[in-house]
Amino acid sequence: MIPALVLALAIFAAPALAQAGSPAGPVPVELLAARRQALMDRIGTGVALVRSARPRSLAADHPQDSDYREENDFFYLTGLESPDSWLMLLARSNGRDSVILFLPEAEAVVAQWTGVAPAVAAARRATGISDVRTTREIDRDIGEVVLGSRSPVRGGALLLDRRTREAPPSWLRRGAVTIRPLEGETAALRQIKDEDEIRRLRRAVAITGASLQEAMRAAEPGRYEYELEALIEYGFRRRGAERVGFPSIVGSGPNGTILHYDENRRRTQDGDLVVIDVGAEYGYYSADITRTIPVSGRFSPRQRDLYQLVLGAQQAALDSVRPGIDLSTLDRIARAYLREHSRALCGDSGCERYFIHGLSHWLGMGVHDVGSYGRRLEPGMVLTVEPGLYLPEEGIGIRIEDDVLVTAAGAEVLSAGVPRSVAEVERAMAESPIFP
Repeated sequence: MIPALVLALAIFAAPALAQAGSPAGPVPVELLAARRQALMDRIGTGVALVRSARPRSLAADHPQDSDYREENDFFYLTGLESPDSWLMLLARSNGRDSVILFLPEAEAVVAQWTGVAPAVAAARRATGISDVRTTREIDRDIGEVVLGSRSPVRGGALLLDRRTREAPPSWLRRGAVTIRPLEGETAALRQIKDEDEIRRLRRAVAITGASLQEAMRAAEPGRYEYELEALIEYGFRRRGAERVGFPSIVGSGPNGTILHYDENRRRTQDGDLVVIDVGAEYGYYSADITRTIPVSGRFSPRQRDLYQLVLGAQQAALDSVRPGIDLSTLDRIARAYLREHSRALCGDSGCERYFIHGLSHWLGMGVHDVGSYGRRLEPGMVLTVEPGLYLPEEGIGIRIEDDVLVTAAGAEVLSAGVPRSVAEVERAMAESPIFP
């Protein structure tokens, strides 16, 4: 019999704590706490409000999507997937920092026996945050928590993400406070990956590389680009990736000269090169690997010469990755290699003019991850190295991209196991395909 004391109440909606069911597993609580403390140390005095994502209308807005993806900063600091939630960090120069997690309420749900305890206890265990409240308390206690006379905002600033700055909730418009962007502070922290982030990236790279090699084995003239895309993305999901890190690029022939081509509708033809630029997302971290393959199984002499030129430029840059160098210097090294080794491959003016994009970008929770591009490399950073040549008049596009972890000793190419040299690519393509 249900005790009479059990009332119809609004209780906490249970978030998808710690990526429940994800092959990646939860983020260790001690790392979450360290990330939050590092952010508060950067703030000094002030308050940071970190907002979770909102559920999307799959029928109206994303008819081909099927899941909820958390905002990167919120996941980075809490490890939760919890729609319409808030994290509040109160940083004080005297060291008496505090953290409050606000979770949404489910409406008109009858509290049963243990009432709100299970959701609160689960959130505390998953995040290491002891002060867990409902979002109703943000509105009720905003004067005390953010705008009160003892609030750290009075001696510092209120840090908000762009979405909240552009459309602040009503409770945030009640007082005059100094507002600063949150993104710059979290970006600086996220540039240096901790051990759990590197674990996730390693797995994302391994999944991407294995799936890409299956596509190499299945490629042949007459295949549609979308067939290779489907095989790759099936490999992602089969190996535990929950989504793609970005729309898969499978550009054959002239489509390989279009940098962000993702229609993937063309039927490949004998003699085509195919640029395959793909990345699996595993536990919120994305890989980004590109290989260029001859759909017929062997490079033509001209394709081989151009490919080896791009490969040499990439290797020159890879050999130079180490702490203290910056991305612009790596870019110059790759371009210098192209100038010095082009011979007559691209006419008197050389091949560098056909390298039309930058060499590198940061990699992490975003495929083009956050962080200053002027910052010198430090151990724990992860970047791509991806020179390319694009000759539209010949229908030739070549890009080779690998994912690189900066170490104290130099660098580790996380995607080194994916066939890259001419001989390795041709040998991989000669293997019998697993799938028809």
